[in-house]
Amino acid sequence: MSESLYNIFLASHQGAWAFLIILFLVAFPLYKAHKMTSAKIVSMILRLFYLIMIISGSGLLYTYGFPPHYLVKGMIALLMIGFMEMALGKAKRGKGGMVGFILAFISALLVVIMGFAG
Repeated sequence: MSESLYNIFLASHQGAWAFLIILFLVAFPLYKAHKMTSAKIVSMILRLFYLIMIISGSGLLYTYGFPPHYLVKGMIALLMIGFMEMALGKAKRGKGGMVGFILAFISALLVVIMGFAG
């Protein structure tokens, strides 16, 4: 894979992570405050960044040759996406969602630490 394609994947992946965290921290309180239209728009943009993160992360995995450390990081990142969606869904239904929020936060912290450690 060329160096420029690698740089595109890396920049896209890093940017997607930043937007994921910000958009999740915006969408969760919007759902809790029952501002459904705004929350729905933010959560749809959040889902777009999920896709960007997954595609760019897969490209980086291919570039690195699928090392086990990054495979585990990718699996935890997919769990984090699930926890984020669980938290938003429960907040949308008015059933709390703090467990999902905490699990998403812990898994995001793990993924970020693994990303900088690897």
